[in-house]
Amino acid sequence: PPFRPDWASLDARPLPRWFDRAKVGVFVHWGVFSVPAWGSEWFWWHWRGERDPRYERFVRSRFPPGTSYAELAPRFTAHDFQPRQWAQLFQRAGARYVVLTTKHHEGFTNWGSPRSWNWNSVDTGPHRDLVGELGQALRERNLRYGLYHSLMEWFNPLYLADKKCGFKTQDFVVKKMMPELYDLVLKYKPDLIWSDGDWEAPDSYWNSTSFLAWLYNESPVKDTVVVNDRWGSGCSCQHGGFYNCADKYQPGTLPGHKWEMCSSIDKLSWGYRSNMSVADLMDEATIIEELVQTVSLGGNYLLNVGPTKEGVIAPIFQERLLALGRWLDTNGEAIYESEPWRVQVENSTDTVWYTSKGPAVYAIFLLWPRDNVLELCSPIPSPATRVTMLGYAGTLKWQQSPGKGLLVSLPYILPSPLPPQSGWALKLEGV
Repeated sequence: PPFRPDWASLDARPLPRWFDRAKVGVFVHWGVFSVPAWGSEWFWWHWRGERDPRYERFVRSRFPPGTSYAELAPRFTAHDFQPRQWAQLFQRAGARYVVLTTKHHEGFTNWGSPRSWNWNSVDTGPHRDLVGELGQALRERNLRYGLYHSLMEWFNPLYLADKKCGFKTQDFVVKKMMPELYDLVLKYKPDLIWSDGDWEAPDSYWNSTSFLAWLYNESPVKDTVVVNDRWGSGCSCQHGGFYNCADKYQPGTLPGHKWEMCSSIDKLSWGYRSNMSVADLMDEATIIEELVQTVSLGGNYLLNVGPTKEGVIAPIFQERLLALGRWLDTNGEAIYESEPWRVQVENSTDTVWYTSKGPAVYAIFLLWPRDNVLELCSPIPSPATRVTMLGYAGTLKWQQSPGKGLLVSLPYILPSPLPPQSGWALKLEGV
């Protein structure tokens, strides 16, 4: 440092180490869109922006005639929001960081922003500082705190005026968006800023590089803060801290840059939907599979839940998070602080994935082999090779396979008509 307000300089900043070591995070999408709780968090846009007839019918059937989106805000009550319970749940889920929506594209802020008069969680709805309360509860448990922030706001008159001018004016950025972003950093000192809503305009319109230079040089979190890559059209997967590239992004091969996969338990939405069904949700095995693949390829895994307007995380979401936490209690050694190995996935299969930590290699297999013998082609054994299974006492017998790999005899498991679910980790030493 000091970092200059240009990408060449900003992109050269080393990523603070805590982020790569953390591996697992929880994402929370919560706002006025949790009131209709239908379709997705893009409810207002589909209803008033696109005039989708399904959304118009939904509003007619549920709300008084002439209802505006702004009139939904008082129903966003957060009556049952218990930040300490949330923090406990996220910790038990194995998360090392949590990212909360401070403001989605609807523009409603979950803290008392002075630039969002009467369209924030302190002036209306909950009458509470949701960002501050959750932050305090997470920090009591030593969890890192990330703030999601949308640059754009669909229906903000200042933004619409700038857009009409082809983004040659910056009234929205100067009067509304940037002051709020600085306010968030100075007030809550986040560990992570998860930017979004950038795609309609270039980073020069958003003043992204000057903000990031301040963030890295002068802000109270300059040495620890991590940011993503959504800072203007064309920035995604090119500039910023870690890369998101796209929602639910999976690279397939090991990228040369730190990345994160964000995924949602509800496959159809990030915000809460009152009409979701079990078939719409990821099951435990799918969540573990996504986590394992992501971490093997050097990524972090950010798993999303959408709370209700009252601030309840649906029991089915809690159940999925706790299942992930139980798996990590046993297998976390192969995940946290790990690094990609020279081979990420066994060639012949997509069910065996590798991570490493120092001299140890971890082979995480997602399907239990029929004959209780797991063939690993990639590790090359030596006379000193030792194989153990996380969560299982004692060493496992192995022999060299006819190729160059090894055949591992797994512990006998009780017969069941269904193959056991989820994923197991072998620790290989001396390979």
